[in-house]
Amino acid sequence: MVALATVLFLSYSSNSTYMKGSIMSAQEKVRVRAPELTGGRGWLNTDKPLSLQALKGKVVLLDFWTYGCINCIHIIPDLKRLEAKYPNQLVVIGVHSAKFENEKDTENIRRIILRYELEHPVYNDAEFTVWQSYGVRAWPTQVLIDPAGYVIGGVSGEGNYELIDQVVARAVDEFRKRGELNEEPLKLTLERAKVGDMPLAFPGKLLADARSDRLYIADSNHNRIVITKLDGTLVDIIGTGTRGAADGAFDKTSFYRPQGLALDGDSLYVADTENHLIRRVDLKSKTVETVAGTGRQSRDYFQHGPARTIDLSSPWDVQLVGRQLYITMAGTHQIWQLDLDKHEVSTFAGSGREARQDGPLLQAGFAQPSGIASDGKRLYIADSESNIIRQIDIASGQVETLVGGDLFEFGDVDGAGDDVRLQHPLGVFSAGDKILIADTYNHKIKELDPKTRSVKTFLGVGKPGQSDGVPASFYEPAGLSIANGKLYIADTNNHAIRVVDLKTKETSTLRVKGLEPPTVLVQLPNDEGAPNAQEIKIATQHLRGHSNGELVVNIELPPGYHLNPAAPQRYRVSVETGEQRLGLISASIIGVIGRDTSVSQTSKSLQFPLRIPFHAFEPGAAELRVQLTLFYCREDNTGTCRIKTFVWRVLVEVTNDASAAKEMSIQGKLTAD
Repeated sequence: MVALATVLFLSYSSNSTYMKGSIMSAQEKVRVRAPELTGGRGWLNTDKPLSLQALKGKVVLLDFWTYGCINCIHIIPDLKRLEAKYPNQLVVIGVHSAKFENEKDTENIRRIILRYELEHPVYNDAEFTVWQSYGVRAWPTQVLIDPAGYVIGGVSGEGNYELIDQVVARAVDEFRKRGELNEEPLKLTLERAKVGDMPLAFPGKLLADARSDRLYIADSNHNRIVITKLDGTLVDIIGTGTRGAADGAFDKTSFYRPQGLALDGDSLYVADTENHLIRRVDLKSKTVETVAGTGRQSRDYFQHGPARTIDLSSPWDVQLVGRQLYITMAGTHQIWQLDLDKHEVSTFAGSGREARQDGPLLQAGFAQPSGIASDGKRLYIADSESNIIRQIDIASGQVETLVGGDLFEFGDVDGAGDDVRLQHPLGVFSAGDKILIADTYNHKIKELDPKTRSVKTFLGVGKPGQSDGVPASFYEPAGLSIANGKLYIADTNNHAIRVVDLKTKETSTLRVKGLEPPTVLVQLPNDEGAPNAQEIKIATQHLRGHSNGELVVNIELPPGYHLNPAAPQRYRVSVETGEQRLGLISASIIGVIGRDTSVSQTSKSLQFPLRIPFHAFEPGAAELRVQLTLFYCREDNTGTCRIKTFVWRVLVEVTNDASAAKEMSIQGKLTAD
């Protein structure tokens, strides 16, 4: 029998934000009803609120997470495995209890759901109501609830798939034998069904090179590297767009959410983050090879050995100094190095303990370092979860904090030293005697003077947006690079590259002409034929009987938007009732009177107004259903492309009145929101 119990949390450390391997055990023979999910700001990936009462008969796994947490990201593959193994028995619910203020916003959570392709319901527990009701103390934490609505137990940290799998299997088996297991599929409305694809998807890092007139872009969610000229002219694409770790030619190789980039002559090094690999791109031969990592996630903090035999853990950014490639190993909260001549990987700095701790290299503590830059003598680190900027003197081997707060001391405050407040900075760039900071969750670019340890806002208004000019707005920028007096910014949540004239601070959005999303990603999944649907009832239309007519469908696009020519626009018109009174004429038999009950078309070049012929027969009532799914994007092909489905239900009355209409008109209006 599955133990039904209170949740007992063990082995927590007050000094660590995200615990690894802490176990929640269960006390036998004590049944505790799982608290309901209330007090939050709403649901995502579902079109209606969920409750544990309504999910009775399902095993429920609550995943307490916050989206800036690397350990939370690490367990997403485990959650997907569990969802695939128990598709109709287990319901995973992400309880998003935000660490940062920026992470409390439902729209920001929605974007991270899209970024990490989450397909389970997510509850915005911004005020920690659900967190507190379950006594949670660390991210990530998973709590299992049995089909009767009682807590089984839980676990915190990473690497617990086997344990959770075993307990779920036991619960499924027991309640199936009792006849108390609900194995009906749970229908969800996913956030990905509401948006389309665009040329860039959550670009993370970039590198501008004046010498070669090249801009290298980590098109992270398209699993590829895009190469353009500095003016945006498309040069090449590296990767098929599918997830994978295949080496080979540009059109055959694959990545998995790549991030940091470093250039060494004709070699481009790539932090292939979710593959836990370092890849080398040979720009001359147009080939890619893996140079470090095994593809397995490292669980060890101190490593030294042949590069292809050492496990890595979420390498997020890379910086070349001499023949050493320094790597921000976000997953182990350390800095590692790859010796390009010896082909060896070793730990360079950080104990692995998640903390703000200065001192000698291996005694220092980092917290999810995600950005790195260098002036040749020192490394500068965006230590994201500690909300600080670190400096490592390469010669002396000392780690110092230049500015910022700590794990739970963040905000948006310019100033000097410890008085500065940043919010999850992901990028840094060394520009002369200054360091530019991508202050990601503050939606700003800031300037740091390392000598005076002072910070001031350089760009951005502190709120998400995508306005060009002066002042400009950004949306979680993460990557920075400079060439020819211009600052290039990977504006991640805007799916765009922004370009700033450093003299005038004038910002523009880079247009990459000819860049399309990977073809493998533009198709709408078959199980989502009506994404983001809006049903509209049309007043009764009176039509002249025994005559041909047209149904005219017109759509108004918002200013600055166009239909995505790479996406499959589609419509379907069907006669729901009254087939003897109304017949549709398909394109293949135009001019022939028939009683077709439906016509449909999928096209990448749909034009409006649509004109669909029909024939009205004898008098009487009928009902017409018109479904239209459209993909539309900003004219500059940046920002999220959107999907909208209109479903019109049209009541029709066929009459013998010779003055009745022979045309039906329906209209829809798309919005930019």
